[in-house]
Amino acid sequence: MAVSQGYRDLILDLLHPLDPLPRRMFSGVGLFYGGAMFGLLARDTMYLRVDNTTRSRFERAGSRPFRYLRGEQEVSLSAYYVVPDELLDRPEELLRWARDAIGAARRAAANARPATSRSGARHYRRTPNGDSD
Repeated sequence: MAVSQGYRDLILDLLHPLDPLPRRMFSGVGLFYGGAMFGLLARDTMYLRVDNTTRSRFERAGSRPFRYLRGEQEVSLSAYYVVPDELLDRPEELLRWARDAIGAARRAAANARPATSRSGARHYRRTPNGDSD
């Protein structure tokens, strides 16, 4: 899922008005805005976050979900769809789609359940006076 430096630079240049924060993720790059991951770069392909509000636009454009192989099994992440190639030639429209992806990422974060420990251990917060809840 490697991303070439040239492709990464191209996408960051196109998205410059949003000032996204790129973070290396495995061999890809996550694109973040305000703490929410709205995009993904993998194999020199750009993917944007979708939800029920935005997915149909991607499907009408012939886009498909992000897919990768885990061992010999193909895994599909329906939360990220391929950005149609023609958007890379239309920066203003790409920015509109990216802003919509930021909205989808924020909605997903707002609806996410709190993370729980895999060990099952409970974590207690301390009250200001040091007593536990």
